[in-house]
Amino acid sequence: MAVTEITNLEFGKMVQAAADKLNKQAEFINSLNVFPVPDGDTGTNMASSMASGAKYEREASSDKVGDLSAALAKGLLMGARGNSGVILSQIFRGFAKGAAGKTKLNAQDFVDAYANGAKVAYKAVMKPTEGTILTVVRESAQAGLNKIKETDDLLEIMHTIYEASKKALKKTPDLLPVLKEVGVVDSGGQGLVYVLEAFDESLSGKEVEKGEDYKPDKAEVDEMVNAMDHQSVQGKLDPADIKYTYCTQMLVRIGKGKQVTKKFDYDTFYNYLAKLGDSLLVLSDDQVVRVHVHTEHPGKVLSWGQEFGDLQTIEIHNMVWQQEEIMEHDEEEGNGDDTLTETPVERAKKDQEEQVDTAVIAVASGDGIIKLLKSLGVTHIISGGQTMNPSTQDIVDAINNSGAKKALVLPDNGNIFMTAEQAAEVADIPTAVVHAKTIAQAMSALLEYNPEEELQANQRNMEANLASVASGEVTHAVRDTTIDGKEIKQNDYLGIVDGKIIVTNPDLEQAAIEMVKKMLDEDSEIVTILYGEDGNEETAEAIKAAVEEVDDELDVQIYEGGQPVYPYLISVE
Repeated sequence: MAVTEITNLEFGKMVQAAADKLNKQAEFINSLNVFPVPDGDTGTNMASSMASGAKYEREASSDKVGDLSAALAKGLLMGARGNSGVILSQIFRGFAKGAAGKTKLNAQDFVDAYANGAKVAYKAVMKPTEGTILTVVRESAQAGLNKIKETDDLLEIMHTIYEASKKALKKTPDLLPVLKEVGVVDSGGQGLVYVLEAFDESLSGKEVEKGEDYKPDKAEVDEMVNAMDHQSVQGKLDPADIKYTYCTQMLVRIGKGKQVTKKFDYDTFYNYLAKLGDSLLVLSDDQVVRVHVHTEHPGKVLSWGQEFGDLQTIEIHNMVWQQEEIMEHDEEEGNGDDTLTETPVERAKKDQEEQVDTAVIAVASGDGIIKLLKSLGVTHIISGGQTMNPSTQDIVDAINNSGAKKALVLPDNGNIFMTAEQAAEVADIPTAVVHAKTIAQAMSALLEYNPEEELQANQRNMEANLASVASGEVTHAVRDTTIDGKEIKQNDYLGIVDGKIIVTNPDLEQAAIEMVKKMLDEDSEIVTILYGEDGNEETAEAIKAAVEEVDDELDVQIYEGGQPVYPYLISVE
């Protein structure tokens, strides 16, 4: 039996099926990482991003597919992790624009919307590379445009799009030599194929099995606002010092409802709410505006929203009451922080004093690395990095809750660049991204940071310093492979310099020594060794001794970084 339209019910099932499919297949997608190192996270990022999109779609109170696809796109945007998650969000951003205003999608509507998704995704990438997810979305979209000329049966069209995506995925190694050398297909492309497979199965009436390994993703249960200010005061702040009592959130359908008196204007809407409290977050598109604010007047917030549209979801929490319960529980269970010597009032005053004009926000993990970055001028840390990329929402929250007038973000990982750039676009304060790919680059860039400079000047100066440092990473291989002509055995140690494997050795210490020796040249002056969770100071000292044998005038510094995944991070300047 032919299917000629997609209703809100079918669309919701398709989206949830895709989220379930990606969650189940995340580890397999991760395994397609080109480098055989334990930091492949494409599958994890895409699954988390899609779970966030599915959550927004489920919570959207509309029976129009156009509205639901916009909610999906917004959820993907705010939950996007890593470059793969960002590109997936852009595909469905384009899809949502193509489906705008549609109650249902017929075959032509669906094909046009998906094709628009491909166009938007290409535009979002500064230098599009064939042999990636972009190839898969483009060729599968073209297959849909060709098929619509023959039939209006969405079952046939969706299956054609899915089959074309598989065919395009198989071609990715021929288009990107590194994939062919390693013997894998593109991981992001594989993720998109799973999304389209789930759409195909769902539309055909098949149920996507979650499998025994299915677990709800954290993004599925997170609230839209992961309020860092809520978390930071729990168990520490006296309820009497909470300035605003009510955490108020609402979702407004713009232009809908009986009490609409105003045409939506973002600045007008935002400025009124800004007078009612703090921790304000306003996200909007053409259909909805979502609000989070701390206030003493939740009724005024809701009434203001009704002047622009009807209220879809409302949440009001008494933070004073919540804090009293937390403190009572901590006293009963003995879970208070025994190491905390400051009183709640002193801590609150100190936090106020520490507010800065420019927030310098870095993504990092490892206690030692965090201390180093803070000593160099970083004011806020987002926990993350390899295997745990922060989402757009995580970065937006860090920016908006910083209390600063403007912000600089150092992703410290190339896979976080697009996420950081998206966050900068939607943040409430002017934000610039310093494109540091590694912790070493971040440390070098921070040497050029001047709190007295303007935002763009700091960004230029800091980025100009990125090329002055070589970044080396030592980790182990998770599988046998051949890359760049080097045969790599599982569990061998790899020395990776600025993204290129230059050393393989079964001995960890020797791998690190070989790597750093290859990094040195006649202009080298400073070598910095950060040992991580799987490294130790003794081996770091052995590496230092080997470096000093090459050139005893080099300044070799050792720090306990505490980072996961990489036993040693070594930089040469």
